[in-house]
Amino acid sequence: MTRLRLSNLFLPLALLIIAFATNRASALGTSCTAPIASGTAAAGAPFWLQSMTHQGTSAFNANPSTYQVFRNVKDFGATGNGVTDDTAAIMSAMTSGGRCGGGSCGSSTLTPAIVYFPAGTYLVSSAIQMYYYTQMIGDARTPPTLLASASFSGAAVIDADPYVVNGGGAQWYGSTDLFFLSVRNLVVDLRQMGATSGATGIHWQVSQATSIMNFVVWMSTASGNNHRGPYGMENGSGGFMGDADMVFNGGQYGMQVGNQQFTVRNVTINNANTGKQAATVIWNGRRWTFQRATINNCQVGFALTTGGTTQANQGVESETIIDAVVTNTPTFIEWTATSTSLAGSLVLNNIQITNVPVVVGAAGTTVLAGTTGSTTINSWAQGNVYSGTSGTGTYTKGTIPNIAKASSLLDSSGHIVGKSHPQYINYDVSQFVSVKTLGAKGDGHTDDTATLQAILNEWSGCKIIFFDAGTYIITSTLQVPAGTQMVGEAWTQIMGSGSAFSNINSPEVVVQAGAPNSVGVLEVSDFVFTTAGPTPGAIMVEWNVHDPSGQQAAAGMWDTHVRFVVPVGTDLQQSNCPTSNPNNNCYAAFLGLHLTSASSAYLEGTWVWLADHDLDGTAQVTVYSGRGIYSQSQGPVWFIGTSEHHTLYQYSLVGAANHYIGFAQTETPYYQPDPAPPSPYTSLSSWNDPTSYTQQAAWALSVATSSNILIFGAGHYSFFQNYNTTCENTFNCQSQIVNVDSYSSVAIYGLATVATTYQISLNAAGVVPNSANRNGFAQTVTEWTPSNVQVPPPSSSTTTTSTTTSSTHSSTSSTSTTTTTSTHSTTTTTTTSASPSATPGTCGGAYYSSST
Repeated sequence: MTRLRLSNLFLPLALLIIAFATNRASALGTSCTAPIASGTAAAGAPFWLQSMTHQGTSAFNANPSTYQVFRNVKDFGATGNGVTDDTAAIMSAMTSGGRCGGGSCGSSTLTPAIVYFPAGTYLVSSAIQMYYYTQMIGDARTPPTLLASASFSGAAVIDADPYVVNGGGAQWYGSTDLFFLSVRNLVVDLRQMGATSGATGIHWQVSQATSIMNFVVWMSTASGNNHRGPYGMENGSGGFMGDADMVFNGGQYGMQVGNQQFTVRNVTINNANTGKQAATVIWNGRRWTFQRATINNCQVGFALTTGGTTQANQGVESETIIDAVVTNTPTFIEWTATSTSLAGSLVLNNIQITNVPVVVGAAGTTVLAGTTGSTTINSWAQGNVYSGTSGTGTYTKGTIPNIAKASSLLDSSGHIVGKSHPQYINYDVSQFVSVKTLGAKGDGHTDDTATLQAILNEWSGCKIIFFDAGTYIITSTLQVPAGTQMVGEAWTQIMGSGSAFSNINSPEVVVQAGAPNSVGVLEVSDFVFTTAGPTPGAIMVEWNVHDPSGQQAAAGMWDTHVRFVVPVGTDLQQSNCPTSNPNNNCYAAFLGLHLTSASSAYLEGTWVWLADHDLDGTAQVTVYSGRGIYSQSQGPVWFIGTSEHHTLYQYSLVGAANHYIGFAQTETPYYQPDPAPPSPYTSLSSWNDPTSYTQQAAWALSVATSSNILIFGAGHYSFFQNYNTTCENTFNCQSQIVNVDSYSSVAIYGLATVATTYQISLNAAGVVPNSANRNGFAQTVTEWTPSNVQVPPPSSSTTTTSTTTSSTHSSTSSTSTTTTTSTHSTTTTTTTSASPSATPGTCGGAYYSSST
C-alpha cells in the first residue's frame, strides 16, 4: 500500500514529464496542438507569396523605409494578357529604386528585389535584363509565360548578364562575381519567333548563389531551327540549376552552355536537335555534374568538344553524369574527336537507356555501344584512374568498378535522393506568419534575438514562418526547433553580432538548427547567415536535426548561404580590412557550418563563403574565417554546394558516414601563405582539426575515419600566393589540397584541381601528381578510390550525446532505407526489345563546347 501511495504521489509529476517530452518530441510551438497539415489553398487561388503583406526592407539601403523589395509587375503596368507589350512595365519593376545594374554597377547587396509575375501571359519584345541581387518569381500554382513576340530583338528573353552595346565584348557584371540571382516558376515561349532566328530562352552567365527552378522553355521543333533554351555560362563560376520541372522542349540545342563548374539536377530535354555540330562559346574550363537528367527523342544527348592538355587547346574538361534516363536518342554522348589519352574526362553511373544505339561516340565512331532495346550502364569512365598510394594512373575508356553508395542516400528507385526547393505551392496565405508582423524589426540595428526566439517557440510546426526581407541582428544563440519550416525573402539576412561571439577560445553557435539529437522536419530556404565582425568565436550554423524515419531529406536548406564579409553593416569591408594591413578586428567566424554526429542534412545550392572582395565596393579584402564545413554526421547527407577561403579547411569530414557530395567547389584563401595555416587560428584537437599544413595553405577537403563518402564532381582551386597569381604558371600555388587518411572509405570522381603539386594525398603525403593529369586549364583525376581501408583506432572525435527527440511533422519526401552499401553490378542489365516504330524526334540534349 505504501508503494502504491508513493506511485500516486508521483503520478502527476510523471504525467507532467511525459507531456513535456511529448511536446518537445513533436517540436510544436505553443500556439498549436497538432502540426500544420497539408496546404489549404482554394482551387484557383494565387500563390501565397502574392497575397502576403509585404514589409521587406533593405536594412542598409540609403532609404530603407521607402526602398521596395517585393515588386509585382502588374503594379508597374504589366497586363499579362498576351497581347499588350509588357516589356517596359517589367523592366520598370526590375529597375526602380536606383538598383544595381545597367552596366554602371558591378555588384551590390543594398538593392535586393523580388520581381513577381502573377499568372498570365506577358508579351515581351526585348530582353528582360536582370539587375543584381534579383529573384524573378512566378506564381508557382499557375506559372506565367513570357511570350517572345514575332519581332523580338535581344540576346535572350531573360538576360542575366547583358553585353554592353558597342562595348567590345564588355558585360554588365564580372564573369565570376555575378552572385545572388534566381529564376523560378516561369515559362518562356519562343515559338512566335521564326525558326531560323537565333532565339534563346535565357542567357545565364552567372556565378555562385544562383539558381533556376521550375522553369520551362518552348522552342521550335522545325528542322534546322536555331532556337536554344539556356545559353551561356560562356564564362563565370557557377552554381546550381534544377529542381522540379526544369524542361526544355524543342530547339536546335536544348542547352548550349559552358562554365567553370556547375551542378544540374532534374532537367528534362525533349525533341532538341544538336546534330553533329560544335558551337562556339567563349570560355574554358568546363566541369559539370548532371544528376537525374532525362533526355527524350534527341539526335545527340550531350555533344562535347574534345580538347587537349593545355589551356590553348582546351575543351570540355570533366563531365560526371549520374542517374540519367535516355530514350529514343541515337547517341547519348558524342565527343568531337577520338582520344587515346586524357583529353576530357567522363564518368557515367546508372544510365538507363531505351533505344540508344550509341552510348558514347567520338567523331562518328562508336566508343561504347548501346542498344535498340533497354539496358542500364552502371559505371563507365573515360580518363585517368587511380587507386590507393599509387601515383601512376591508368588511362581508361571502359567499365570501371562499381560506384558504391550507401542505401540511405538512395530513393526507392535506386537514384540519389533529390528534393525540390520547398515553395509550399498548395498552402494558403493564412498558413504563414510574418516575423515583422509579430514584432521583429530586421533593421540591421535592433537586437531581434528575443523576439525571433519567442516567435519560433510559439509558431514552429504550427505555421510556416516567413522572415520578411531585412537584416535581423542576433546577439546570442537562436534555437530553431525541429519541426520548423522557415522562408526568407530575397535572401533574408540573419546576422550574428556582439560579445557572445567574440571569444576565439570559447566559440558560440549563432544559429542552432534543431536541439542536439533532435529528429524532425526542418526546412530552411532563401536565407543568408552572416556576422557583423569582429566575431572570432562565431559558429554560424550548428546543424543537429535528423530527418524522421521514412522521410528522406526532410531536414535541409535550399538557396541558403553562409556568407562572411561583403555587405555594408558587417564592419569587415575593405575600409576596415584591406589586403595591405589586415588587423585583429578582421575575424568573421570560428566555423561556418557544423553537421553534428546525429544529424542528417539535405543541402542544395549552399555556399559557405568567406568573401575575398567587397560586394558593396570593388576592392579585395583580407578577413579570416577559421573553418568552412565540418561534418561528423553519420548521414545521410546530400550536399550540392561550395565552400571557399576559410583558413584551415573548406570541407572536413571526421568520423562521418554516408555522404553524397557533388559538385564540390573550393578556393584556397588568396592571402596564404602569409600567414600560413593554421595562423591566425590554432589547430585544435577538440575540434578534430587537421594537424598537417606542410602545404602552407588550407585543405580543400580533409577526410578522417569516415566511411561511405561519395564525391561526384569536384573542383578545388588554388590561384594565389599572397594575392599573386604567378604560381599558376608553374602549377605550385600549394603542394597538397585533398587529404584522405588510411581509415576512410572515400570514392572521388571527376576531381579537378588548379595549380596544386599533388591533387590527392594519403595521410598528408602527396600521391597523385598534377603533372600526369593536365587537361586544359585544370588538372583532372577521373577516379580515385582507396586500395586498402584500415580499421580505425578508437574514435577520439567529439560527438553529441543528448537524448534523441522526435517530430511527428509530415514531409512529402520518399521512404528511407537502412544504411547499407549498394552493390549494383558493373555489367549492364538484360536487354529487352524496343518498339520498331520508336523514332527519335529532332533532337539533342545538353551541349557543350569551348574555344579560346
